[in-house]
Amino acid sequence: MNLRNVAIIAHVDHGKTTLVDQLLAQSGVFRANEAQSERAMDSNDQEKERGITILAKCTSVLWHGETGDTRINIIDTPGHADFGGEVERILGMVDGCVLLVDAEEGVMPQTKFVLTKALKMGLKPILCINKVDRPHADPDKVHNAAFDLFAAIGATDEQLDFPHIYASGRAGWATMDLNQPSDNLNALFELIVKHVPEPKVVENKDKPFQILNVLIESDPFLGRLLTGRIESGKAVPGLAIKALDREGKIIEQGRITKVLAFRGLKRQPVDSAEAGDIVAIAGMSKATVADTLCALEIVDALPAQPIDPPTISMTVSVNDSPLAGREGDKVQSRVIRDRLLKEAEANVAIRVTETGGKDAFEVAGRGELQLGVLIENMRREGFELSISRPRVVYQTGENGEKMEPIEDVMIDVDDEYSGVVIEKLSARKAELKDMGPSGAGKTRIQLSCPSRSLIGYQGEFLTDTRGSGVLNRVFSHYEAHKGRIEGRLKGVLISNSDGETAAFALWNLEDRGVMFVGGGEKTYQGMIIGENARWDDLDVNPMKAKQLNNIRAAGKDEAVRLTPPRRPSLEQAIAYIEEDELVEVTPKSIRLRKAVLNPSFRKKRVRED
Repeated sequence: MNLRNVAIIAHVDHGKTTLVDQLLAQSGVFRANEAQSERAMDSNDQEKERGITILAKCTSVLWHGETGDTRINIIDTPGHADFGGEVERILGMVDGCVLLVDAEEGVMPQTKFVLTKALKMGLKPILCINKVDRPHADPDKVHNAAFDLFAAIGATDEQLDFPHIYASGRAGWATMDLNQPSDNLNALFELIVKHVPEPKVVENKDKPFQILNVLIESDPFLGRLLTGRIESGKAVPGLAIKALDREGKIIEQGRITKVLAFRGLKRQPVDSAEAGDIVAIAGMSKATVADTLCALEIVDALPAQPIDPPTISMTVSVNDSPLAGREGDKVQSRVIRDRLLKEAEANVAIRVTETGGKDAFEVAGRGELQLGVLIENMRREGFELSISRPRVVYQTGENGEKMEPIEDVMIDVDDEYSGVVIEKLSARKAELKDMGPSGAGKTRIQLSCPSRSLIGYQGEFLTDTRGSGVLNRVFSHYEAHKGRIEGRLKGVLISNSDGETAAFALWNLEDRGVMFVGGGEKTYQGMIIGENARWDDLDVNPMKAKQLNNIRAAGKDEAVRLTPPRRPSLEQAIAYIEEDELVEVTPKSIRLRKAVLNPSFRKKRVRED
C-alpha cells in the first residue's frame, strides 16, 4: 500500500478543520448511520467553544485512487501564531503540505509564518485556494499574492513550481479548473497522491527501530502516549527500546506495550508499523517531546527541530485574597507547580521557571491567547490562581543593549475607522509598512509593532472599530528597545472594605465610572469593582446602604435601577490590569484586585517608588 504524510497549514479561520471534515467524510471514514459533528478534529472543550484549533492532531484516510490504495496521514494544525510551537514540531513528520488560503482575505501573517517553516524543511507545497464561493472572492489575485510570498521567503525553483487547486471546504468540492465544476474532493486527493512524495524513510524498514517523539499525551489506561513518524525499522508490541535525549543520553529503557495507528478519527492498536507511518507508542514513563525512542543498539539521537523562543511571560501565583479557597480545591503552590511543569513538558512553546518566593512561577509563552487558554484549562480543573499582567521577554543584544520582540500586524478595518487605528498604534510606537483598499469598503493596514504595545490593545481596538475590525499578528524579530509606551489611560474604582455590595451604593457610584460588579456580590478591601472615569485610582465604599429614619421607609423613594456591569472575560482581564494589579481566577469567578490590598500600604509604596 502507498503511504503519504501531509500537513494542512493556514492562517486562522481559513477553513483547515472544515476541509479535513470533508476529506474524512468523502473517504468513507464515517458509517452511513454515524452521527458526524461539525469540525470533528476540534476535540477539546475550548476548541469547540472558541471555534479555533489549539492542538495539532493527526488523522488518517484510505484513498482508492488511480494508482491503487493509498493511506494518507493528514495533520490538522492550529492557525494562531500563539500556538506556532505545535506547527513547528509536527512539520518534521510530513513530506508535503497543503497551504490553504482564503480566496477573499488572501495571504495573512500566519500564512507567512507557517509557510516559512515548511519551505525551510524542504516540504513540497500544494496551494489550495479555499472558499472560492464567497461573494468577494478573487482567486487569481490570491494566487499571484501567494506566488509573490513564496518568492519573498526564499522558495527553491522546485517549490515555486507548486500546483494549485480551487476548493470550497464547507461545500465539499475541489477542482483544478474553475470552469469545470465538481461536487467532490477527488481532485484534491489525487493531487496529494501525485504531488506529495512517499516518505524517504520507507527504505529504512529493515534497519533498527527509531522514532522521534513530537507530541505527548496521557491515556488513563495506557499511560504516556508518544506520537511521531517511524524513521527506521518496525514498531511491534514487546520490542525492547530506550529513550535518548537530544544529546544522546539515555533517559530510560523499557518495552513497547502498545502501537496505536491513526485510522480515521480513532487510534487503533496494530500488530506492527513500518518506517514512514505515524503512530503513537505506549510503554515509556519519562520520555518526552524531542526525545528519540530507538532499539537498544542505537547510540545517536535523531535531530529535533529548534523551537522559537517565548515572547510573553506572566507570573502565576497562589490565590491569597480574602475569598481564597471557597470555590476551588487545588490551591496549594505545590499542586500549581506540578500542573505547570506537566504543561511545559507536553507543550514545548511554554517555559516555566520558579521565582525566589517559591509560591509564584514565571510562565512564558508565545502570546496572551496561549497563556489565556492554559489558565482557562487550569480554572476548569479546579485551580485557584493569581495572574500578573503579561510582560514581554527581553533579550540582550551583541553590544549589551536591551532588545524587545517586534510583531508583524495586519489589520482589516472599515475605511472610516482606519484613521483612528493608525493614530492609536502610532502612539504605541508602531511603524506603518503598507496600506491599501482590500475591497468591500475595507482597508488593509500592515504595521511593524512592539509586542508590549499590543498587550491590552485588543479591547480598545474593537471599541474604536465598532467591533468590525480584524487584527492579526505574528512574531517577526527582535529590535532595540523603543522606549516608554503609555499604558491604560483611566484609573480604577477600588473597594475600601469587605462585605457584600449594595445596589444603592453602586447606583450612587455609577457617576464615577463603569462597574465590573453587580449588587449583592462579595467584595473585599483592595478588590477592583469598576473603571474610574478619570486617570487616578479611587477608593470607594460599595456597601453603603440607604439610611432609614422614622419618616422614610426603605422603599419609599425611586427604585434603584443599575446599569448591567461590564464583566471582563479572562483574556480581557489579563490584558486590562496594570503592573500593580492581579487577576484572581477561580472555577466560578474572575476578579480584578490590587497586588497590595491595604490602601495605606499602597500609598506608602507609591511614595517610595
